[in-house]
Amino acid sequence: MNRYPLWKNLLILVVLLFGILYTLPNYFGEVPAVQVSSAKSTIRLSESALATAEKALSDARISHDGVFFDNNSVRVRLGSTDAQIKAKDALEHAFNPDPKDPGHTVALNLLSASPKWLTAIHALPMYLGLDLRGGVHFLLQVDMKGAITKRLDSTTGDMRTMLREKDIRHGGIVRDGESLVVRFRDVATRDKARNVIRDRLPDLQLVDKTEADEQLIVGTLTEQAKRRIQEDAIKQNIVTLHNRINELGVAEPVIQQQGADRIVVQLPGVQDVAKAKSLIGRTATLEVRMVDEAATQSGSSVGVDVIPERRRDGSVIPVAVKKQIVLTGDRFNGADATFDSNQQPAVAVSLDAAGGRIMRDVTRDSVGKRMAIILYERGKGEAISVATIQGEFGNRFQITGQFSPDETTSLAILIRSGSLAAPMDIIEERTIGPSLGADNIAKGFKSTMWGFIAIAIFMVIYYMVFGLVSVIALGANLLLLLALLSLLQATLTLPGIAAIAFTLGMAIDANVLINERIREELRNGSTPQAAIAAGYERAFGTILDSNVTTLIAGIALLIFGSGPVRGFAVVHCLGILTSMFSSVLVSRMVTNFIYGGRRKLQSIAIGQIWRPAADTQE
Repeated sequence: MNRYPLWKNLLILVVLLFGILYTLPNYFGEVPAVQVSSAKSTIRLSESALATAEKALSDARISHDGVFFDNNSVRVRLGSTDAQIKAKDALEHAFNPDPKDPGHTVALNLLSASPKWLTAIHALPMYLGLDLRGGVHFLLQVDMKGAITKRLDSTTGDMRTMLREKDIRHGGIVRDGESLVVRFRDVATRDKARNVIRDRLPDLQLVDKTEADEQLIVGTLTEQAKRRIQEDAIKQNIVTLHNRINELGVAEPVIQQQGADRIVVQLPGVQDVAKAKSLIGRTATLEVRMVDEAATQSGSSVGVDVIPERRRDGSVIPVAVKKQIVLTGDRFNGADATFDSNQQPAVAVSLDAAGGRIMRDVTRDSVGKRMAIILYERGKGEAISVATIQGEFGNRFQITGQFSPDETTSLAILIRSGSLAAPMDIIEERTIGPSLGADNIAKGFKSTMWGFIAIAIFMVIYYMVFGLVSVIALGANLLLLLALLSLLQATLTLPGIAAIAFTLGMAIDANVLINERIREELRNGSTPQAAIAAGYERAFGTILDSNVTTLIAGIALLIFGSGPVRGFAVVHCLGILTSMFSSVLVSRMVTNFIYGGRRKLQSIAIGQIWRPAADTQE
């Protein structure tokens, strides 16, 4: 009656063993480390950088505990903070020989001190949030005026193209503050142009003016268009920041909008504030220009811009491009790695409607010529793709070349997220030191530990042996919860620690329900074995109902919450799942081991000692 089949016992034991294994890394802590990553989107580190790092450390006579390659970055594990500082200087010198044009970011970091065999099975410690691990907090102000200016600049190009298509002659289009001014010689031409502009560019509010002998159209963006541009700008900036920070390997960064024009960035564990500022403040813009073949071959720089192109073998060659910009990055709707008709890796690019029209006009007369996509970072441009135009482009086209599949993926990411929609300024900077984080961890650990001890003492006194079983189940719940958080690499914050303490209370509730059901059965005259079986079976429905409703609330917090609320919800939801497993299955297994093997059970210790009645037989 109260025995699990062997497979079920083994399954529960395997789950508990899994819990122990994946909780272990959290007890080893972290050691100082140095991380080298790319500072430019056009540079990607490969495993060959390991040799460079090892040679630099060897030349500087710095001992280390390992050099690893992970996600486009090299990480060096070191034994002390002194060695960490020395290693940083040595690696900085090796990877950035020209300090004025650094191609790599060398930053201080922390790495898990877990044994290699645990790392090999992907048993890693939990990520700790900013309040527990320390790190940096930035509040960024998005330059909305800059976003508007950028859109007006691109609209100027669209307007020129439209008027050329309709064969309408004009005396020039210029941006004057937040207005576009188009000049005409006569009223008839101005009226014709106004109709075209109004149909094609509905975001512009047009006003006719006369100045000396010239007829003018002054266009300004409508308030609705300005709001849409600003909303789009802040969304694109958030996406771009996500991609940049992911490249640095910062675990679980917080990047979210605050108010109408601000973005909060929190980087847990980042110790090098200067590097972090350099990373998130990096401004980049994307441009498409035609290559000037004559100037490239002659090496002349007159009337052209000479841009370096980094090739697959790492070499850099100069490419002369025309000053006229064909397209800017805000015309790109998307880019994906794909394969062309010959099954060669390519990048499929899509443009917005205006960008498609411009590209069609430019490429129609430029078949066989080369076109460059240039990424500008920190004021310096670098050609990320120089390809020959094979035919007329439209809204969608492919960039082909001697690419590998990995390179097309990287190029697609660059095109999608290489540029910010609007400049940003850091208006608030706050650093949370590791010592404050350690203090928070100690306080959180103590509160959880004393809460657990208090619950354990109460349960053992009140329910005796079944109280002890409940405490074992509660311990299993805590073990599995930490294991899941480690396995999923979720970020633990102070609200997360509060959720752990809350989960302990929820989990013990389930055991109290089971114990009370068993006591109720005993009072009704059931035998101990029957009471145990009935207690677990009848309590299960109530436990399931209460946990499902609580889980629904937790999922709602997870979906609609953000920041600390979301951190609480993650731990809360996982805790409900582990508490159901431990309260029902682990608790029942332990009870079975204690009482299940006895054929004639005379009594059970559950706060009241059951005595068989004279006429009651098991």
